[in-house]
Amino acid sequence: MEKFSGQVAVITGAASGIGLGISKKLLESGAKIALLDIDQEGLEEAFKDFKNSVMLYSVNITHSRAVEGVLNNILDEWGQIDILINCAGMTGITNTQSHLVDEENLREVFELNFMGAFMMTKLVIPHMLDRNYGRILHLASIAGKEGNAGMLAYSASKAAVIGMTKVQGKEYAETGITVNALAPAVIKTPLVEAMPDEQVTYMTEKIPMKRCGTLAEVADTALYIVSRRNSFTTGFTFDLSGGRATY
Repeated sequence: MEKFSGQVAVITGAASGIGLGISKKLLESGAKIALLDIDQEGLEEAFKDFKNSVMLYSVNITHSRAVEGVLNNILDEWGQIDILINCAGMTGITNTQSHLVDEENLREVFELNFMGAFMMTKLVIPHMLDRNYGRILHLASIAGKEGNAGMLAYSASKAAVIGMTKVQGKEYAETGITVNALAPAVIKTPLVEAMPDEQVTYMTEKIPMKRCGTLAEVADTALYIVSRRNSFTTGFTFDLSGGRATY
């Protein structure tokens, strides 16, 4: 495992699930981590044993001024941002056909899943450009590639994240900054456990391995993507699908 000592990572959605799993793996590898989540209590509980290597921020990442203040504080304290991982996300209302989708919920899902990730990159990339180095990872989903019936908001918002990844990868390809995405199939997280059983069964049955992925598997893949070793891949979406994605 590559060591990340001397590097600073910013991770959204870090209080639980995939964001939490990746954050702890990076901490074990020596990075300093700034953790953003709307769940302040969750952050404090999850990282109470890492106080010297973390900064915790309760912030809504769709609010640009609040995010800008957080990032300025990180830069004042640690002087750099090497890695950005956008994990914050929500499924929204599921098990609903498109003609029955609630428009307000659709907008809410897009606001967090797409606009939140966009806002973070918009504010972090200028600092990475100044240093001619950066690693950005967007958490997408296999649903953003194939679409999951009954999950229009989630599938479409993750497809938008994949599209943004392709654009940003090309835009910054000559700057030392790579921008990639990770598209997991079903990973065993609290977010998945909160879905209706029939929705999880529908998704799991599509996986040739017939199981959910684990947080450890996601974290190991993510750490490679944001490592210095991953220097010639950008604008790409890595699949973590148990055989579901074979194209």
